[in-house]
Amino acid sequence: MAKGTLFIIGLGLHDEEGITLRGLKAAREADKVFLEHYTSLMPALSLNRLEELLGKPIRTVDRTVLEDLDAEPILSEALKGKKVALLVPGDPMIATTHVAVRLRAEELGIRTKVIHAPSIMTAVIGLTGLQSYRFGRSVTITYPEHGLVSEAPYWTVLENKVRDLHTLCLLDARADEGRYMTIKEALKIMIELEERLGKGLIEPNTLAIGIARAGSPEPIVKADGIEALLNYDFGPPPHTLVFPAQLHFLEAKALKLLADAPDWVFRRGAGGRGR
Repeated sequence: MAKGTLFIIGLGLHDEEGITLRGLKAAREADKVFLEHYTSLMPALSLNRLEELLGKPIRTVDRTVLEDLDAEPILSEALKGKKVALLVPGDPMIATTHVAVRLRAEELGIRTKVIHAPSIMTAVIGLTGLQSYRFGRSVTITYPEHGLVSEAPYWTVLENKVRDLHTLCLLDARADEGRYMTIKEALKIMIELEERLGKGLIEPNTLAIGIARAGSPEPIVKADGIEALLNYDFGPPPHTLVFPAQLHFLEAKALKLLADAPDWVFRRGAGGRGR
């Protein structure tokens, strides 16, 4: 029997309206449709509305299916010669989980097609006005495990700063626990790392940018010193954090106009330390 096709389709960032027309067409034509939404929080996604949009039932799958079972329940349908759609948050290939699923399908001889959608990577650039080519390696700030805090975010931000590059910090999502890290929690972790590592990276007036609910009709974008951001109300998750490097004057202007940055950011136009 001929093997089928696996479509990995991005849903965007906020709700079911983030899917592209191409993705919608492929999902409607699929014989089986699966949905995972544990790798990232889509705050306004409705399974019922999504099923109405596609005109067919959708089976949700969790981390166990995609990672522990190597997506076998999904791929077994494609091995029967069916068109199978896997709907995922954001842009499909941002999460390594989805890369692993695609590679497994290809190993089994299943044809794969990726249909892209809005990603937090591009949304942050658009919302802040920072220049895309000036971002360095991104990193995830994670919750402590067994009392231990990962130092990776600190060293990544420091390395990017030395290279005069911005850092996009994704924040930990624990869907199975109902926990999604906030900007305040992330900043407290970075402060704790500064106290331990002491490289002078994180100070009260270090410039950072908080982004809440990117992709929604009313996202919040706020640039300020860390001390001020700790007391800023960003509302519910998902949240994202950026540590900018030295700012080009257009970037400083963008943060003033688009992210309500204080005047000292535009006057200095750089670095994020001091007023």
